[in-house]
Amino acid sequence: MSESVKVRKDNGIAVLLLNRPEAFNTFNMNLVEGFAANLISLAADHTVRGIVISGEGKAFSGGGDLKYALAFPKGPSAALHELAGRFHSAVLEIRRMPKPVIAAINGVAAGGGFSLALACDFRVMAQSAVLRQAYTSSGLCIDGGGSFTLPRLVGLARAMEIMAFDPPISAEQALGWGLATKIVPDGRALEEATNMARQLANGSLNSFGWSKKLLTDSFNTSFETHIERERRGLSSCAAHPEGMEGLKAFTEKRKPIFTTAK
Repeated sequence: MSESVKVRKDNGIAVLLLNRPEAFNTFNMNLVEGFAANLISLAADHTVRGIVISGEGKAFSGGGDLKYALAFPKGPSAALHELAGRFHSAVLEIRRMPKPVIAAINGVAAGGGFSLALACDFRVMAQSAVLRQAYTSSGLCIDGGGSFTLPRLVGLARAMEIMAFDPPISAEQALGWGLATKIVPDGRALEEATNMARQLANGSLNSFGWSKKLLTDSFNTSFETHIERERRGLSSCAAHPEGMEGLKAFTEKRKPIFTTAK
């Protein structure tokens, strides 16, 4: 698809690389179109059991390409409206898919790159990587679901602080605040994220998908409604081939093999 996006697959794991290193992997329409299209394709690919997102070069992503927006014939407002629409379709794909999606944050993740990282299920940060909300420092407001995911990860008070003051967030601080899952030495983020994806891919994707949806939906429903969804999910999982394999393996006192369950 787009030359601004690289995709490689290996043993059920897809690595999706944003490939505009000369522009810190900022999103113009070419990159965001290729990114969204590849995510949709990977979500539908039954041979792919886990996805890792990272960036080529020194940055994960600097977010929206503001130079592109300022040069847009219809003006920056129209440019950002179009970019955000396509970007949001990609973020929704990440949140909806039952497969694990891991961000390998190899460098700065700012603006839309920040929101993209937060949309992923897990975040592996290189030691020198930095997160920046960035939007408000440019007179903008957060998009890409960042204003939804941020307070759910760090709490409302901390989210307000990040929104108002836009501090650079180091890997250590991100780990302490719950924004990072793991810190690794520079140059190892992609490798570690791929290893995590492979570990998850060997488990039950049906179980992971149900659990991901239940956790996400738990903020937007009543307790009574939610536990009924849990009951339906539990019953559905038990009827699924992966659930049957897990139950059978438990009674046989062996490790379940989910990757061959049909």
